[in-house]
Amino acid sequence: MKQANKIAGPRQPKSPRFLYLGGRLAVDFVNTVYSPLGPDAALHDWEGLVEFLAEADVISPERTADLLAWKKSAPQALPALVEKALRLRRAIRSALEARIARISLGEAVVEPINDVLRITEGHDELVWEEGDWKLKFHAREEAIEWLLAAIARSAAEIIAEGADAPLRKCANPSCGLLFYDTSRTGRRRWCMMNVCGNRNKVAVFARRHSRRRH
Repeated sequence: MKQANKIAGPRQPKSPRFLYLGGRLAVDFVNTVYSPLGPDAALHDWEGLVEFLAEADVISPERTADLLAWKKSAPQALPALVEKALRLRRAIRSALEARIARISLGEAVVEPINDVLRITEGHDELVWEEGDWKLKFHAREEAIEWLLAAIARSAAEIIAEGADAPLRKCANPSCGLLFYDTSRTGRRRWCMMNVCGNRNKVAVFARRHSRRRH
């Protein structure tokens, strides 16, 4: 599902729970350790995982409602999947940061990604949805782990691009957000120009003004 993973899904009309500035699904998933709604809204539980998949347009609204209802109907199955999702997130971040630093990846780093890919046999299929054709991944069998398939596939594609993949970490050292640089010039530095970029401009201006005064 290469085409579908290159760009994150469309944003929702209401304020989303997570940030969608990474340019790729796997990068946005890594960034769910943060949330514009505050630390408590970061992805750490079943509801957070389902909301991310819904906001990123990985699952339909109908599927979203069904999955949220699982907390009552099948609570015993959820903790293991949430832990697998968090393990996958840690592995993807380690792998992407290694790519940014141009460090070789060991098998232990990519194993959680491969662990999900091994159980995700299926096919891409064009599906008529919301008035147009969309490319969707269909699993051969329905299993709870399939929810992580698109994320793992997106991460694998980025890793397979090699050290030249245009991955970046926000230039604000206190930020930590990652993004896939699809800008025209390929010189994007900030997660969001109106946040970290403007903060940097203000800080530079303050330093220059201070030097002039002294």
